[in-house]
Amino acid sequence: MTDLDQKLKLAEKMAARGKVSRRDFIQLALAAGMTVAAADKLFVTAARAEPKKGGTLRLGIGHGATTDSLDPGTYPDQFTGTLGWGSLGNALTEVDAKGNIMPDLAESFEPMDGAKSWAFKIRKGVTFHNGKSVSPADVVESIRHHMGKDSKSAAKSALAGVTDVKADGDNVIFTLTGGNADFPYLVSDYHLPIMPAKDSGGVDWESGARTGPYVLEKFEPGIRAKLKRNPNYYRDTWFDEVEMLVLADVTARTNALTTGDIHVMDRCDLKTLDLLKRNSDIEIDEVTGYGHYYFVMNTTVAPFDNRDVRNALKYAIDRDEIVKKVLFGHGKVANDNPIAPGIKFAIDAQPAHNYDPDKARELLKKAGLDSLKIDLSVSDAAFGGAADAGALFKESAAKAGIEINVIAEPADSYWDNVWLKKPFLATYTNGRPTVDWMMTTFYAADAAWNDTFWKPARFNELLVAGRSETDDAKRAGMYAEMQQLLQDDGGMLNIMFNNYVGAHSKKVAHGDVGNNWDLDGMKITSRWWFA
Repeated sequence: MTDLDQKLKLAEKMAARGKVSRRDFIQLALAAGMTVAAADKLFVTAARAEPKKGGTLRLGIGHGATTDSLDPGTYPDQFTGTLGWGSLGNALTEVDAKGNIMPDLAESFEPMDGAKSWAFKIRKGVTFHNGKSVSPADVVESIRHHMGKDSKSAAKSALAGVTDVKADGDNVIFTLTGGNADFPYLVSDYHLPIMPAKDSGGVDWESGARTGPYVLEKFEPGIRAKLKRNPNYYRDTWFDEVEMLVLADVTARTNALTTGDIHVMDRCDLKTLDLLKRNSDIEIDEVTGYGHYYFVMNTTVAPFDNRDVRNALKYAIDRDEIVKKVLFGHGKVANDNPIAPGIKFAIDAQPAHNYDPDKARELLKKAGLDSLKIDLSVSDAAFGGAADAGALFKESAAKAGIEINVIAEPADSYWDNVWLKKPFLATYTNGRPTVDWMMTTFYAADAAWNDTFWKPARFNELLVAGRSETDDAKRAGMYAEMQQLLQDDGGMLNIMFNNYVGAHSKKVAHGDVGNNWDLDGMKITSRWWFA
């Protein structure tokens, strides 16, 4: 290596720390034989690579409602999850950008008694935003907040296997109904940030005081939230302040990004993504995760209480056309199994429900019907292009003798007035990284988010048995049967496993992007920085 090469390497390190100007760096690179364009690109890359503290990050998020609450049991989407868990709080564990489960507020975790119990050692020296030191008792009360007969928490079903949670010195001990090797994943759920316990019992969720990298300054449900850096956080975090804006309309989000009013947007408009890519000041982020876009039927309401009707609809939809025309290929066609292909124990359930109007007619006849008229509620609140997907579904289903009346629902009230209330509707989920977690959250009989209201005894028997089975071969068999049952009989009509497609100004930078949730695993405010 020549003397100039050594100086250039040193200059790269200095650029990463903001200690050399672009002009001086380029002059040195030119002397080393580089072109101006190559030198400039090398400077920008070096300058963006090293995290730096400072600045106010502004996020435009396509979720949020006036009914949003700081109660973590009620968090429905990216806005509340990124705010109350990813920015204000910490769970006991977290999933890293590689999909591995890692300690977070817990310093470590260990299984006991064949994974029928788990001990989580709580990190020492951590304080809540109100100055109170975090203790195992706070963890116990935070978990119990989601448990009990009267709990309405979305995490209640995930914790259904917990028979006891108690403090033991520096540890919190969970006792389970049976062995569960995946339990550390469950307590990373974004509904489970640790909160201060009240002297009178329960937890203080109202104030938003948590342990996370940012402190809440202002929260206007359905509008915005403003945060400032927590100076006592136990890890590095980079922004001085964060402002999160509810921008449900994708055009409004895109305009805000291109004009510089925000630095990051989620859920890009796939129709205009090529135009956004041409903007030299903007970068596109796209990762494949566990999420999927789908239609759900309430299996307790006619005509969806008839299995043959449900399966007729599964054969009456042309998923390939929707993925191509509406979602522009940003994902993989699905087959009514909610377990993403990359997840351990996932199967390719057969037969594939490919578009077959003749098969759909045959199933309708089996149900005693010559034709069918149904309503389908859609909104881009469910997923970008949901209304167009509904229109294409209407066209393909008509060839099978099925008349679908597509109802465009208001985006701002969709999750309150449509989801879990209307019998046939468009929806989405971020998915989960394990079979047990996914099935427990969305398909267990008593799950708060069981939006198909599907409750077969065999499925739930397998769910409980599989959770405690330590033999992978036996567990694989149980999970395969569960996925097949859901594919054959369930009320979900899975269109595709979607990619997360967002965009950000080149003024901000990041490392590897997590794919367990959107917005870098909902940890964007602590993982990103200004370039």
